[in-house]
Amino acid sequence: QVRLVESGGGLVQAGGSLRLSCAASGGTFTSYSMGWFRQAPGKEREFVGAITQSGHTYYADSLKGRFAISRDNAKNTVYLQMNSLNPEDTAVYYCAAGFSILPGSYSQKAYEYDYWGQGTQVTVSS
Repeated sequence: QVRLVESGGGLVQAGGSLRLSCAASGGTFTSYSMGWFRQAPGKEREFVGAITQSGHTYYADSLKGRFAISRDNAKNTVYLQMNSLNPEDTAVYYCAAGFSILPGSYSQKAYEYDYWGQGTQVTVSS
């Protein structure tokens, strides 16, 4: 099985930055499109961004310009760099791996991803 473990969450002041990491084990990391999602209390899981097997990135329109996704295949790790954070960014952030997503494509739909991490809490204070 593929296992994903997020880390790097925590408490940050508004305007600050955090970098989340998602370490993968099992499977073939380069075979997966990787996505980041977040979920705030009482809200549905929301697409943050994705990175394809070839390294192309995609972001939710509302987050584009503040967040950046990268992957290090040698380390089997995907990153989410978050800048200019505001309290509305407070949520549990999840990484996900999608094996069935078409090569060269990405998905904003949570149900199209095959494996999920446990999530890491990001809290942004005002």
